[in-house]
Amino acid sequence: MDAMAIKQIRSFNRTVVEGIGALDDRFLGRPRPMAEARVLWEIGTAGADLHGLRTRLGLDSTALARILRSLERQRLVRVVAADRRTRRAVLTRAGLSERAELDRRSDAVALRTLDPLSDPQRQAFVAAVAEVERLLRASMVRFAIEDPASADARWCVAQYFAELQARFETGFNPAHSIPADAHELTPPAGALFIARLRGQPVGCGALKLHGSAPAELKRMWIAPSARSLGLGRRLLRALEQHAREAGAAMVRLETNRALTEAIALYRSSGYTEVEPFNDEPYADYWFAKALPPRAAVSTTSR
Repeated sequence: MDAMAIKQIRSFNRTVVEGIGALDDRFLGRPRPMAEARVLWEIGTAGADLHGLRTRLGLDSTALARILRSLERQRLVRVVAADRRTRRAVLTRAGLSERAELDRRSDAVALRTLDPLSDPQRQAFVAAVAEVERLLRASMVRFAIEDPASADARWCVAQYFAELQARFETGFNPAHSIPADAHELTPPAGALFIARLRGQPVGCGALKLHGSAPAELKRMWIAPSARSLGLGRRLLRALEQHAREAGAAMVRLETNRALTEAIALYRSSGYTEVEPFNDEPYADYWFAKALPPRAAVSTTSR
């Protein structure tokens, strides 16, 4: 990684921390640090379960428990049992009032940041902040191979099927399509990658592996809310790398003409159209890409 890039990011982080007042134990002029204010805001007016809070904020159980105990002592939060397995944090009346005050003060900080700037500077600043936020969200996404029979995996595939049903001219019935069942996507027969943002699934992609024979790319899907983050290309690279490490010399896939974004991604990623290699009834295009040998990849990366 470029040392100058790392230096710039660190400088940016310090400036942001200073600009939003995160160094002050009295964040936004209130009698608590930023971490407590952030948890208070994240609980929201409807409350939140503790597992969801930990996931969204990237906190471990000990850190979240410490913050919640402090907020309970301040009579801003109550932790209640939603059922035998789930505990929820809810704001008290004082907590709701404090959250509204934090919103008001946060607006004032934003206004104080923008007010000294000219109109063109404000427009440039807001556009730059929006782009930085988009890229930060992209940097927070993580890919991992997961159990294709898990609840999150089944949810991703169900979302994928629903989108195909909506976009294909004739609809989509998975019973009529070439299968990619859980046992076919479980290592070593295959692999299912799930993309997660703040712990929540936002995409998936799968491989059916056949040793040195071409690997089959399946179930490529990115949630609409995450489609501006460049995840499709990153996920495709991760799948290709896994196929290469598993010994495949080529990746093949079939797709429908309605999936114009996917087709553009495949073409721009080095896939070329080939003759049909299966009898998938929903396919209009068949693509393939040769993968460089593992030795060539490792030599290039040095």
